[in-house]
Amino acid sequence: AGVVGWIGYLSVMQSVALVLPDSRIEEAHALAPNNGRIAGRLSQTLYRPDASGAERTRAVTIAREALRHDPTAVEAVATLAADALTRGDKAEGERLLAYSQTLSRRDLRTQLIAIELAVARDDISGALNHYDIALRSKKNASDLLFPVLTSALTNPAIRTGLVKTLGGRPNWGNDFISHAARSDADPAASAAFFRSLQAIHVPVSDASSVSLINRLLVIGLSDEAWAYYAVARPGSDRRQSRDPTFKSVIEARSAFDWNAVNSIGVSTAILPNAANGLFDFTVSMGNGGTLLQQLQMLPPGDYVLEGRSVGIEQPVRSHPYWILRCHAGGEIGRVEVPNSSQAGG
Repeated sequence: AGVVGWIGYLSVMQSVALVLPDSRIEEAHALAPNNGRIAGRLSQTLYRPDASGAERTRAVTIAREALRHDPTAVEAVATLAADALTRGDKAEGERLLAYSQTLSRRDLRTQLIAIELAVARDDISGALNHYDIALRSKKNASDLLFPVLTSALTNPAIRTGLVKTLGGRPNWGNDFISHAARSDADPAASAAFFRSLQAIHVPVSDASSVSLINRLLVIGLSDEAWAYYAVARPGSDRRQSRDPTFKSVIEARSAFDWNAVNSIGVSTAILPNAANGLFDFTVSMGNGGTLLQQLQMLPPGDYVLEGRSVGIEQPVRSHPYWILRCHAGGEIGRVEVPNSSQAGG
C-alpha cells in the first residue's frame, strides 16, 4: 500500500508540474525533477539573450539532464543547439537543430533559430518557410513575428516571397493582413504588399483596406492612398465622386467613400439600393453641421455638381448646401440645395 501510495503521489506531482505555466517553471521542475519535458522548458527559460554566464551554464546542464530522462525533449535540444551556435560550433548547432526539427516543428525557439540561420545565408524562402511553420503551430508567435514581418515589407524580395506564402492561404494570413493594415512601420510598403496580394486573388478585407487607406492619408501620402483605393475599388475614377447614386453596399468606408456624419440633433444614414439608393437625413431645429462627406482627388478641369432631392421644403435660410473645400482647409465653392419642389428636385 505504501508503494502504491508513493506512485500515486508521484503521478499527481508530475501532472501538477506539467500544467504549471512557464512563470512557475522552477516550481514545476522542483516537483518533477526527472521529467525531461519540464526540464527542457526550464532550460529554455534560463537560456535567454540577456542571461548571465552562470544562468546559461545551468541551462545547458539542465538541458543535458532532460535528454537523459527523455531523449525526445525538444525544448532541451533547442537549448543545446542555441548554445552550440553561440559558442561558434556551427556544425554541432545545425546537427542539433535538425534533430529538434525531426522531433517537433512546434517548438518556437527551434523555428527562431532556423529563421536566424536562413537570414544569415540570405535565404529568404527558407526564412519565410520557418516563419510559416512557427505561425501555423504557435498562437502566440504572431505577437513576436508579425512586427518583424511587417517591418520587412520594405524589402521587395521579402515582400514577393511573403505574397507567395500568403497565396497558400495559411491560417495566420488574415490576421497578418489586419496587422499590416494597422501598422505604422511603412504604410506605403503595406499598400504595395496588398496590391500584390489582390493581383493573385488573395482577399483583403474592406476593414483592412480602409485602415491602410486612412493611415496613408493621415501621414500625407494621398497619391499612394488613391492608388491603393483604385485597386481595392475597381472602376473608381478620380474625376468624379464614387457611388454617386448610393447603390453600393460597403462594409467599411474610407475617406474616399461617402461617409454619413451624425452629431447632436443630426441623424443621417446612407441607404444603399441597386436600383435607387439614397442619403437620408434629419436635422432638429437649432442644430446643424456636416451631414455627408467624401474626399476627392480631382485633377485640374471644369466640373458639374448635380443631384436630386426628395422631401426638402425649407425656408431659404435653412437650405442644406454643398461645400467644396481644399484639403488644406480653404473653401473653394458652395452650392445651395433648393427645395425639392423646384426644378424637379
